[in-house]
Amino acid sequence: MSQKPHIFRPDEIEAHERGGGARTIPLVNRASGTTSFINGITVFEPGAAIPVHSHNCEESVILLEGNAIAEIDGERHALKAQDTTFIPANLPHRFINASDTEPMKILWIYADVDATRTIVVTGDTRTIDAEHSARSVTAASSDVPRDRGDPPHADKAAGR
Repeated sequence: MSQKPHIFRPDEIEAHERGGGARTIPLVNRASGTTSFINGITVFEPGAAIPVHSHNCEESVILLEGNAIAEIDGERHALKAQDTTFIPANLPHRFINASDTEPMKILWIYADVDATRTIVVTGDTRTIDAEHSARSVTAASSDVPRDRGDPPHADKAAGR
């Protein structure tokens, strides 16, 4: 058996700033030996939103804590803890923290180790692994444009 089991402790893993009030903790990824999927946790500050984007593979997201809005192909869905989404490849979507006072936490799972994210507004495409390499807060913030669909409080959460 060439793969080895791992135990991941999110509270001991460095979070990567994504900008817009979101930070990600990568868990299972290519570096851990997976060949079929990757996953991680993203924490959203109160009022934070990420831009509309799509992936080259299927994605499932479980809301671990808080209240969220899942915007999938232009339709908004209220989510509570343990609600789970399935998002087909290439379908535009994003997640928004529905609270102005409490953080929100999701567990995401991509069905491909070579998963990419394409920001709809800019067309910028990057691998998920590349997003989790060493990036500064400033670089991450400039990579996340605010689109007209962001809630007004997203400016505050993004430091704008």
